[in-house]
Amino acid sequence: MSTATLKTDSITMEFGGLRAVSELSLEVNQGSIVGLIGPNGAGKTTVFNMITGVYTPTAGRICFQGKDITGMKADKITARGIARTFQNIRLFQSMSVLENVMISKHVRMKANLLEAVLGLPRYTRANQQNYDECMDLLKKVQLDDVCYEAATSLPYGKQRRLEIARALATTPSLLLLDEPAAGMNPAESLELMDFIARIRDEFDITVLMIEHHMEVVMGICEKIYVLDYGETLAQGNPAEIQNDPKVIEAYLGAVDVDAEN
Repeated sequence: MSTATLKTDSITMEFGGLRAVSELSLEVNQGSIVGLIGPNGAGKTTVFNMITGVYTPTAGRICFQGKDITGMKADKITARGIARTFQNIRLFQSMSVLENVMISKHVRMKANLLEAVLGLPRYTRANQQNYDECMDLLKKVQLDDVCYEAATSLPYGKQRRLEIARALATTPSLLLLDEPAAGMNPAESLELMDFIARIRDEFDITVLMIEHHMEVVMGICEKIYVLDYGETLAQGNPAEIQNDPKVIEAYLGAVDVDAEN
């Protein structure tokens, strides 16, 4: 029987008089890939911001691995095992591919600032371990051959892969992907689907993803939640969502989802 890695209980987010998300209850089972879809402005990224501690919900509760994390600070949530990517790629432009990953890995580093400043042996050992682990990670995501290149010199698809690698460097149990296929052509999107499924299995993680490309969502997600103006419009497996009249009217049949970014 699957257990819930993430569970939200009627979470609501209000900004002044605007209700961006209304009483959202979702459940993401361990080892699953779950999609969160809806038109622009539906509240999807606000949900991610609540889960990762950027926002504290106005009402409701968020539980991760059975523990209440509602209102917890973002760094504490990362340390507990939740990582995310962003719709707009956020790489350190002046750093190499390897340096980008090593920066993220420092959240798990077994040495403190004083040991680093003094160059103590414990820091040296920890830094070498981080280097080795980051190189191993880059090999697994097929970026080890460009590890010393500037991160922003990579082709767009590889930059996306690097951003996911940075999130994986924090050794998460739950990975939140915010429109990972944004800006990709159909071939790149298919490759991304295989990549996400592979890292789910290889890193033994759970994935919750926002995505506008329906080929990706329907091809990889086991369960899908549909938001519309902050409200939960529907939930179910891909076949159920594709055939839901409310979803077709409000989303799938109303916009060119492949044209959105």
